[in-house]
Amino acid sequence: MAKLPIDDALYVKPPASPLVEATLGLVQELVRSRLRESGRDWEAFTMAGADDLLTTEDFEAIEARLLASGHRFDWSASISVAERPDAYKAAGDDAATDAGFAHPDAPAGDADEQGRALRGVGDNVVQHAQDRRGTARYIRSNERVLSYLTDGVPPGTIAVIDDSGGTLTAPIIEQFAGVICAGGTVRSHLGILTREYNIPCLMNAKISGIREGDTVVIEASAPAKTTEDYQEGVERVGRVWLLAGEGA
Repeated sequence: MAKLPIDDALYVKPPASPLVEATLGLVQELVRSRLRESGRDWEAFTMAGADDLLTTEDFEAIEARLLASGHRFDWSASISVAERPDAYKAAGDDAATDAGFAHPDAPAGDADEQGRALRGVGDNVVQHAQDRRGTARYIRSNERVLSYLTDGVPPGTIAVIDDSGGTLTAPIIEQFAGVICAGGTVRSHLGILTREYNIPCLMNAKISGIREGDTVVIEASAPAKTTEDYQEGVERVGRVWLLAGEGA
């Protein structure tokens, strides 16, 4: 059987995960079948007929085959697991509300003379006059957001968030004392929101050893990361400290 351009669709090195490879294989199988049925050559198929010949139902069928074979998708945010428990892997204990991040590249250190132990760094969105102290609380579920909408966000909350999109926390963001986000950049949606509300925020944070209820300090006084810094590879970070003796 003739080789098709899609047969060389490899986007990662080393080889992708079994799930990605299985998905790619099924898509290649589907395209090859539809091409054969169409009676067209490759160029005519891709330019004139593929949109009609590859349907939403086809890709839903691929998902069903993957799930039936035992494959499950990795979650990128807790909303994935909450809305599609049939399709996404359970996040396990690390996704519990009181569980902390454990980034392998997070710097750490012993407590200094002020009782501050380094537990991570992140990209500072806006340089503030003073650092920000508060209580770390992980915002990882719709249930927690709804609870805070009903009862209010506890004063002094430093929100620790996985997703840089900001959609999950937008309704309560103005009540945060500060934000630490594990993803994104200062230009991400969450970074823009915190800038608008003048809330100290570290994006793309690498932290470890911070748990729900710990007292932390964000180095909001650090220079802000700029677009040029990202383009030029300049390392410019704000630190995150755990206050010794004041953990959960």
